[in-house]
Amino acid sequence: MSELGKLLTMFGVILTVLGLLLTFSDKLPFHPGRLPGDIYYKKENFSFYFPLTTSILLSIVLSLVLYLFGKFFK
Repeated sequence: MSELGKLLTMFGVILTVLGLLLTFSDKLPFHPGRLPGDIYYKKENFSFYFPLTTSILLSIVLSLVLYLFGKFFK
């Protein structure tokens, strides 16, 4: 299998897993985008939402995935 084929297969698997997670996210104990540590402030006509924990978690996962891609697809 060529390098491009391996890369496309890996992206397909990742997209499938993400799609399944989003489909069944209502059944997960922590909903993506509403994790403890995310900042949400609401007042009369104003609301502010900053997904701090979600951003950190997403950064860690993407860093790990990119590290693994670099390790296996040199």
